[in-house]
Amino acid sequence: MNLCGISKNPATVSARPMNYAQSQQVFRWTNYVTALKMQAHSVLILLILFHILWKFTECSCSSGQDFMGSPGYHKNGDIIVGGIVTVFSFKSIMYSFTVPLQFLTKVMHIINYYNFLAFVYAVEEINNSSLLPNLTLGYHLYDSYNNRLMELRAAMNIFSQIDMPNINYNCETSGTLAAIIEGLSAVGSSQISDVISIYHYPQISYASQNPINKYFVKFPYLYQTMPSILNIITGIVKLLKHFNWTWVGIIAPDDDSSLWFVQLLKERIEQNGACIEFIEILKVNGLTPERNDKTNETLHKSSTKVIIGYFNIEVSWLFFIQIHILEIPGKVFITITDFDFHFTYPLSSRFKNNTLLFTGMKKNIPSLFKFVRELHRYLRNVHFKNMLGEEIFFDENGDFPMDYSIINLIFLPKGKLTHKIVGSYKPYAPTGEDFIINEKEIGWEAAFTQSPPQSRCSPSCAPGYRKLPREGKPVCCYDCIPCTTREISNQTDMDDCIRCPEDQWPNEKRDACVPKIISFLSHEESLGIILTLISILFFFITAVILGTFIYYQDTPIVKSNNRNLSYILLVSLMLCFLCSLIFIGHPDKVTCILRQTAFGITFSISLSSVLAKTITVVMAFQSTKPGSKFRKWMGSRVSYSIVLSCSFLQILLCLVWLGAAPPFLHVNMQAEDGTIQIECNEGSIIALYCVLGYLGFLAGISFIVAFLARNLPGSFNEAKHITFSMLVFCSAWVAFIPTYLSTKGKYMVAVEVFAILASGSGILGCIFIPKCYIILLRPDRNNKKYITKK
Repeated sequence: MNLCGISKNPATVSARPMNYAQSQQVFRWTNYVTALKMQAHSVLILLILFHILWKFTECSCSSGQDFMGSPGYHKNGDIIVGGIVTVFSFKSIMYSFTVPLQFLTKVMHIINYYNFLAFVYAVEEINNSSLLPNLTLGYHLYDSYNNRLMELRAAMNIFSQIDMPNINYNCETSGTLAAIIEGLSAVGSSQISDVISIYHYPQISYASQNPINKYFVKFPYLYQTMPSILNIITGIVKLLKHFNWTWVGIIAPDDDSSLWFVQLLKERIEQNGACIEFIEILKVNGLTPERNDKTNETLHKSSTKVIIGYFNIEVSWLFFIQIHILEIPGKVFITITDFDFHFTYPLSSRFKNNTLLFTGMKKNIPSLFKFVRELHRYLRNVHFKNMLGEEIFFDENGDFPMDYSIINLIFLPKGKLTHKIVGSYKPYAPTGEDFIINEKEIGWEAAFTQSPPQSRCSPSCAPGYRKLPREGKPVCCYDCIPCTTREISNQTDMDDCIRCPEDQWPNEKRDACVPKIISFLSHEESLGIILTLISILFFFITAVILGTFIYYQDTPIVKSNNRNLSYILLVSLMLCFLCSLIFIGHPDKVTCILRQTAFGITFSISLSSVLAKTITVVMAFQSTKPGSKFRKWMGSRVSYSIVLSCSFLQILLCLVWLGAAPPFLHVNMQAEDGTIQIECNEGSIIALYCVLGYLGFLAGISFIVAFLARNLPGSFNEAKHITFSMLVFCSAWVAFIPTYLSTKGKYMVAVEVFAILASGSGILGCIFIPKCYIILLRPDRNNKKYITKK
């Protein structure tokens, strides 16, 4: 290596004789490393070598030393790159203007020492390559001491190119300064950017992830090789969604970068349906024991199982030394960091296995940079592949693309620490490949009763339920209520239930829609079979009675009851029993038209025949009186005229009904839950009630006439039987109307069929069964003497 223009190499420098004080310094640093229990001898050797180079190298190009007594690390060249790293830092970052900086105790960050070596190595690699033919690359490299004053001091040293800066004066002891590369925090990077922009030098930061720096108007010369923190926010949200963690807390320091991050993270979490229980902002410069206790109480008593932390190496001591966040049982801690826990803090046996880190993927790359140019128009168009074949470029926001490893920290007994890579987040990868998590590799602590642990304000709503937000609570706090009778939810945690299509219905769990049951009075179900058998039975009974009357048509009892009207009545009753079969089975267009009209016409014929028989009985009794005028009305023409005229009026009503608003097939999906009712819509309910009303009118007239003639003389009085038959008929239909109106679907049809069978059987039984009894069982009474003995 060429130090300050003098050809030197590490071996030469390390072999340089040391005085007593120097040897004591090396001895102290050796003890410090040993205290960290680091077993890598190569790291120890490099550490001693760096301390010798940094502390005791005399730079011939320097005009003095800074007030910390530590010169910069220099290499002459045609082109100079300024560098600011943080190898040492003060034990406390609490600035005090009463204590001089040189009296504060310094701590060395070994992980940052590798950044220093990488910086020097990169320059050497460039000089040994053909990237800059006939030019050599040099550097002025200073330590920031993790101190705002020293960061500005280092920047001014680089501008002046001497260790004792002269403001706005360049000693030009080496080549032209091209750019400044720094590894400062977001706040420090923003601070020196204000100074660097005055001189229009490019500034390249390999540590800052400040989202505020995205504004090129304010930071026109700043380039961040670390990707924007905004990318990690998306990764955190994907991690929360993967584990279904919807109830989280956030903790961060009170600097501008952290507050910006917290605001963006809060918005993104809420946009994805999760909620935040608390946001704890720590005042770095205003912490008190009382404030620490309050923060610890908030973290321990919170109901959330997931806490997201955002911090950098400057304030990490707040989280681990004073807040004890890694010691809280039953909490998952998600954080973003780029420092190594091995080299930062002594480990505690109380640390819990509950930490997931988002950190830049670390690979064994032979050279950190293959190409640095260190001019704005070139930087903004950098695009090349490194030795691993990865694309290296700055995106449209000036951010450097980087993949992230998700690391699970595992704290072992006796203060040992190990870690496992359990996933990755690649912001620029295709959707579906950008986020990967291996749950089986994560080591959860024993305090978690579930694996993976759950972090929710309310339990998940199972399918069949929906979320009902609690009044005055965040959206993640809700109650689970079942879906309504016509809705389902087929996923967990649905905000609203889904209404089933018209032809479907929720199942019992209300997590799926199933086809509705097709409902009609079928021949295959028990109710339909029973009604069908009864209808056929009554049909055959009526047919047997008709056959009996025809066979015994010349007997007195058949003749005395106007056998022709009896034949008409029996045939019409047979048709009534058959028309009830039209109501049973799958409805169609034809059966819907025939149902009510066939029933109305056949029953009107039956009732007309009954009315004609009743009037015939009355006239027959009156015609026996001397000089009666009813004799001329005793012919069959009167009876037929009554039957035809009364039946014709019903036929006319039915024709008007069919012409104006005929019945039609109707698929009813709303009448009954879970069923599709195939039914006949009557078209005009007024027409239906007119047909039924007319039948009631005929039955009423017949009942009145028969009732008035019930006491006429004769051992076999037809009027009494007609009275009872009409009483049964009217009772059946009076009971039918309210029952019919209170039922739905196939049961409504069954009620009407039952009314038809009941009323028809009433007429059949009351009028013809007594006659059949005499004809078949008491033939001795089937004579004129018995019929007219009174």
